[in-house]
Amino acid sequence: MRHVLFALAAFWLATPVAISQPVTDPLLEHFSGTWVLRGTLAGKQTTHDITSQWILGHQYLQIHERSRETDSKGQPQYEALVLVGWEAASSQYQCLWLDSTGGGGLAGHAVALGKRDGQSIPFVFKEPDGTVSFVNTFSYESATNSWTWELDNVKKGTRVPFGRVRLTQR
Repeated sequence: MRHVLFALAAFWLATPVAISQPVTDPLLEHFSGTWVLRGTLAGKQTTHDITSQWILGHQYLQIHERSRETDSKGQPQYEALVLVGWEAASSQYQCLWLDSTGGGGLAGHAVALGKRDGQSIPFVFKEPDGTVSFVNTFSYESATNSWTWELDNVKKGTRVPFGRVRLTQR
């Protein structure tokens, strides 16, 4: 058994591996830390706590969002785990949004792409047929070191506001 493990280890060490370079994005670097999200979502005032950090060798920014509002079991009414990365080949950001609103987050409609526009990244979520269903635009405001998110449902090609929130550092 030791010989097999040694052979596997030697093979793995000898095999060329494409090592990804860490994401170095000045805009996303501003997002790492702890934040308080305040604003309106689905027509209701809300407050959420957000922690974000670089993971997996600085490849992905992990965002953990939890509402302060709780359900009857004392659990957050809303919770999300979001991963944001960079795809150099297409010069686009990638976003995987997993949340507590009903599962199915590993389906294609939970993945968005976004191209930077100044200090903003509009993440565009699409249905399996390719139609745009939701846009969440992250915008950084350097003067106040804060972020805004504009969350819009898309109905027949028209953006309909779902939420407007501001994130301030804690």
